[in-house]
Amino acid sequence: MCCSDQYADGGQDLEATDVAFTALLEDSAEELYEQAPCGYLSTLMDGTVAKINTTLLEWLGLSRWQVVGRMRFADLLTVGGKLYHETHFAPLLQMNGEVSGIALDIKDTDGQRMPVLVTSKVKTGDDGGPLLVRTTIFDARDRRAYETELLHRRQAAEEARRQAESDRERLQEALAVLQRSLLPAELPTVPGLEAGSYYHTASPDLLGGDFYDLFPLDADRWAFFLGDVCGKGPQAAAVTSLTRYTLRAAALHDPDPVNVLTTLNTVLHERYTSGDTRYCTAIVGVLSPGSDHVSVHLASGGHPSALIQRADGTARYLPTPGGMLIGVLPQAQFTPARTQLFPGDTLLLYTDGLTEARTGPERELYGDDALRAFTAEQPATGPQALITALTRLLAGFGDGLDDDTALLALGVPAPLPTPRVKT
Repeated sequence: MCCSDQYADGGQDLEATDVAFTALLEDSAEELYEQAPCGYLSTLMDGTVAKINTTLLEWLGLSRWQVVGRMRFADLLTVGGKLYHETHFAPLLQMNGEVSGIALDIKDTDGQRMPVLVTSKVKTGDDGGPLLVRTTIFDARDRRAYETELLHRRQAAEEARRQAESDRERLQEALAVLQRSLLPAELPTVPGLEAGSYYHTASPDLLGGDFYDLFPLDADRWAFFLGDVCGKGPQAAAVTSLTRYTLRAAALHDPDPVNVLTTLNTVLHERYTSGDTRYCTAIVGVLSPGSDHVSVHLASGGHPSALIQRADGTARYLPTPGGMLIGVLPQAQFTPARTQLFPGDTLLLYTDGLTEARTGPERELYGDDALRAFTAEQPATGPQALITALTRLLAGFGDGLDDDTALLALGVPAPLPTPRVKT
């Protein structure tokens, strides 16, 4: 394009712009007032309409002679709007001299409501006295529709949230019932022995796989076990249920702890060999009360060693090295161990949620050494007292305890001190 063409086009644009400005300047002030995109009206101080533009008249469906000098501003409002005008709008206007952005509803001749935003300002004379009130009214139908839709969406979201909370509460209640069904309702009373237990649920939304039990084998012996199934959720719960019933049945058939774990290993390996491998860790044991002590024969399959709190204030682990995970291999090795509990001694079994809790600013593992030291610091006053102390310890971990934890403590009560007889 040559320079002359560019100048020609530029000249045409300028000419068109000049025409537009000329047309705009030809608008009279009266026309701008009457045809404004909002409503205008002026009222006397008693509210009588003195002037009103065409836009507002069209919204109301009224003629000028019907309004000017015959109606008050409040007459243009709905019943609720009139009440608000009398109790809030008019007093504020009188006190402040202006009111801005008030949401009201006007009504047309058919009684239809129209949401508007109203701004009024008092015009004063040279002496400062009020002369009239100038009011601007903006159409708020689109805004009201948006607000209504927003309110409906908010109400729907709130209802969905309440429903979700209700569903979650029902789910948590169902999971809690199912979790309790995987544990004994209460531990039995064993003659000459004291027992205590505790189960910490890390999340009410997930089923854990920790388990324990204590039950009689015959008139003189009692079996116990504690373990941890890999994973969480319904599938882990199914494995836990199978594991518990298998251990009880196997112990009643042949109470040797190694044979019990061998039977469980066979059952789990055969049941879960189709790609969905499931396994667990466990300690199984037999208690045989004697005249002044209780003999303990136990075996471990990949589980943390049992901890013994002695009456003399010491604490040590009962080593069970080499015990393999249960259910992984068709043939597995399990490690037996034996000990004796005397009055004041307590045997503690636990799952690794306890020792793997995160502590301190560095989020370090709590660990086996810390647990042994903590146990040694506790008075040797029996399983219930030790379980109570450990429960407080678990609570102190806060969000550092992110796994379920099962505790089972078995011990021989210390003899009560003999009261000294005064002579």
